[in-house]
Amino acid sequence: QVQLVESGGGLVQPGGSRRLSCAASDTSFRLNTMGWYRQAPGKQRESVAIITPAGSPNYDGSVKGRFTISRDNAKKMVYLQMNSLTPEDTAVYYCHIIRSTIWGQGTQVTVSS
Repeated sequence: QVQLVESGGGLVQPGGSRRLSCAASDTSFRLNTMGWYRQAPGKQRESVAIITPAGSPNYDGSVKGRFTISRDNAKKMVYLQMNSLTPEDTAVYYCHIIRSTIWGQGTQVTVSS
């Protein structure tokens, strides 16, 4: 079974940037639509961005224009570049294979001064 490992989380000041990475363990990665999700304390997990195997992105309205999802199929990686971060972006961010039960373990992003 494919495994996903996220990295790149941490403490960021408001207005700052952070790049999250997700590494997949299997070459079938290139066939999958991938997504970044996040879950803030006391809230449900929500979709942030998804990207098709061909690289077409789609964003939730709250992050559109600030976040960029990308992928490198050769490296089996998907990325989330986050700019202009606000405290409302504080959450655990998860990598997910769309239409599967496969999730990464999550990486914490905290936006605070």
